[in-house]
Amino acid sequence: MPTPVQEQLFLEQGFVKLEGAFSRSTAERACALLWQKSGCDPGNPATWTRPVIRLGDCTEEPFREAANTPALHRAFDQLVGVGRWAPRESLGGFPIRFPHPDDPGDTGWHVDASFPPDPPTDSYLDWRINVESRGRALLMLFLFSDVREQDAPTRIRIGSHLPVARLLASAGAEGMSCREVAAALEDITGGLPETTATGAAGTVYLCHPFLVHAAQRHRGTRPRFMAQPPLYPRAPFPMARDGEGGSLVERAILRGLA
Repeated sequence: MPTPVQEQLFLEQGFVKLEGAFSRSTAERACALLWQKSGCDPGNPATWTRPVIRLGDCTEEPFREAANTPALHRAFDQLVGVGRWAPRESLGGFPIRFPHPDDPGDTGWHVDASFPPDPPTDSYLDWRINVESRGRALLMLFLFSDVREQDAPTRIRIGSHLPVARLLASAGAEGMSCREVAAALEDITGGLPETTATGAAGTVYLCHPFLVHAAQRHRGTRPRFMAQPPLYPRAPFPMARDGEGGSLVERAILRGLA
């Protein structure tokens, strides 16, 4: 569970790295299932013909187990609030990244959207984000394989959740589309320091929903297995407290607005 120092870093930097959030044996069982679903052969790199393969929601037991460890539940309570988040019964889409010379075509900086527009659309780029983070309590990065710098770790702009909160505040409850937010990110976050989501299998990055991040091309030798599901809130963040009250997610938003 996050220490007081990590809690402060979450407010300032926008994420917490939890090592050993789930076991390596759970990660290995999950990866065996992911290899089957991918249609690729782990022993034959000739079958790794694309830079990225995207798999749908995974509901099998290893994935549920990884998402519901006591360490993660305690961390959710700390960051989002006791009773304020919904347990996951699965892990969302898996972008499996393979060593490959081709550009994967999905490496732009962005903030994950969380609720559909009205009227609905099939394009995720038109989904929306608002300053109350409607529909999303956290962005989470679950590492199911060891991820080194050359293994396509997710890139993160440190502290980017704070200027994004200010950007979204001007749009009110309706918020902005994923596309609109992405278009503004270079101006408001381009000068921020960067880091990468590396770590051993079983590591989970718990990120503020406004954290700016991006994929990158795989330059290593073994595929990278990672899930990036949201943690859903049970109710909207009230956002009616001063900067010292409420959950850490709310306090970080209010810090950005201040």
